[in-house]
Parts: sequence; C-alpha cells; structure tokens
Amino acid sequence: MPDLKMTLACWNYDRTRALMDGSVKPEGIDLTYHNSFPAATFHRMMGKREFEASELGLTFYLDTLHEDDRPFVAIPVYPIRLFSHSAIYINTNKGIEQPKDLIGKKIGEFFLYGHDAGTWSKGILQDHYGVPVDSYSNYIGGVERPTPPLPWYKQKPPPHIRVQHIGTETTLDAMLDAGEIDALFSALVPPSMTRGSKNVARLFPDFEAVERDYYKTTGIFPIQHVVAIRKDVYRANPWVGASLYKAFKESRDKAYEMYRHQSENMHRMFMVPWITQHFLEMQALLGDDWFPYGLKRNYKPLDTFLRYHYEQGLSKRRFKPEDLFLPETLDD
Repeated sequence: MPDLKMTLACWNYDRTRALMDGSVKPEGIDLTYHNSFPAATFHRMMGKREFEASELGLTFYLDTLHEDDRPFVAIPVYPIRLFSHSAIYINTNKGIEQPKDLIGKKIGEFFLYGHDAGTWSKGILQDHYGVPVDSYSNYIGGVERPTPPLPWYKQKPPPHIRVQHIGTETTLDAMLDAGEIDALFSALVPPSMTRGSKNVARLFPDFEAVERDYYKTTGIFPIQHVVAIRKDVYRANPWVGASLYKAFKESRDKAYEMYRHQSENMHRMFMVPWITQHFLEMQALLGDDWFPYGLKRNYKPLDTFLRYHYEQGLSKRRFKPEDLFLPETLDD
C-alpha cells in the first residue's frame, strides 16, 4: 500500500528541520512540509482547513474544542516555547518603572486579544506582580503592519475586559513609539525597539535574569503552539497521530544531537561569538532534555496556560492538559 500523502505547515525551526529536509520521514506518510510563518499558517488552517496537519497557536486550538464537531485533534508537540517577560514593551515617557505601573494604562496586544504570548504575559503579571487582567485597556492590531480583525476568528472577549481594534491605518509599533499606547504585549520585537527609539524599552530590561529566576521558581518554560491534525484525516487514518508524534520527536532529537556534538565549540559553528557559554548555561539550568514534548514533563506549563486562558475569559470551561491531545500520544 502506498504511503498516505499529507501536507504539514510549520515554520523553519531547528527542531523540525529534519522533517523539512526529509532526513526524518513519518512511518506510512509521504509528507510535504510547507515552510510557513505561523500567522499565515493559522489563517490557512483555521480559515480554510488547507493542510492535513499544521502548527497551531494554543488559543486557536482551544477555541475549536468548544465546537460540537471539533475540526482538529492534536499531538503533544510544541513548535514554539517562549519566555514572556521579554515580550512586554513600554513607552519610556509614561512613568512605567515597575509592573504595577501598568494598571490603568493602554496596552497593545499583537494580533488579537488572547494571542499566546499575550496570554502568558497577562497571566504572569497577575500571578507574580499583582496586575489584574482587567486593570488596563487592550488595543489589538498589527505590530509591523496594519492588520484587520480576523474574519475566521469570532471569539469575543468577556464584557469586563476593555478591547478595541486600532483599525487598518496604523500599527501598534507606531502607537507605542508615539505614546498613543503605553505598553505592548508582543512576541514580535517592535521595529521601533530594533531601530533604537529612545521612546521604547522593555518593562524588564534585564529580562534574561528575570526569566531564569521565573524558571527556577516555577519550573515553567512557557508553551505557545501545538501540532494539530485535521479530524477527518485522523478518522480515516487513526494511526497518523502516533506516526507524526514519533517523527517530530526524532526530528527534535536530531537537533539535540547537533547542539550536544558542538556544545564545546558552538562559537565556530554559528556566527554568535559567545554562544558556547550561553548554551552551556542554558543546559545547566534547563537540563539535557530542554525542549520536552509529551504530556507528563509539560503538565504544569500546560495547566498554567489553561488556567490563564479560562481566567482571561477565553475558554468557556476550564480545560485540563489531558483534554487536548490524542490518548495514544499521552504515555511516553
């Protein structure tokens, strides 16, 4: 029997590159890998069901779990994990010196109310710094270029949360630089920050130290995305979830091998002079399996995100991590 033809949309990550270049092949699957930026992938998967499988933001996947006939199933693979303290930007002229100064302010949020990095930022600010999620106004839109409201994402924020779309004539970056908003939650570094605007800075200037302390305190390396499979494909081929899960782990393990093999000489392999020391420090903190897949190792970050999602009015019920994934992929 010929292999099942499947398309997979995912970005060009080190942990998925072996799937992209074909050096890892999922058993029983003839895989076509579409190298696609996440925002474009989400539109094509959520709006058009264009791929058999894809990377999908947690917020979008959770929204589909409320449907009577869920369009997707998921496997516990996490293409993106990001610490979110570094994703909080401020206008330097607004008197914001500590997190509590965000109370009462106008805060921009990339893409939509509930994007994954923003959900983490808001939850962390509430849990660890006493900044309630309803204590500021939310302004959503594009960071680098104007972005209209998403026609394929209909979820509405709860009534007690103040949310306004900025329209299609400006960007959150321009508004932050001009002082029209006071702060910004964004997984994308705003261009004003990149070009060195004196008006824009991070809320946590020494964000790496803050994020390391956060990990030491909580054990959480925040998860942003999962891998979703169209349910019609899974129903017709119930073995594809396990096959893709195994292949994603093999691809990640190839990336692990590259880093471990070069761990003492990474500065010769990459164009980053002090990357060797940075890698060794990271490995000492996060361990040998620093980008884990599966459920057990990731239960706390998943459960924390699901709590934040519910508390921020994005989920109609409080999901548990085991609700998200195919049963055959839960036991490693």
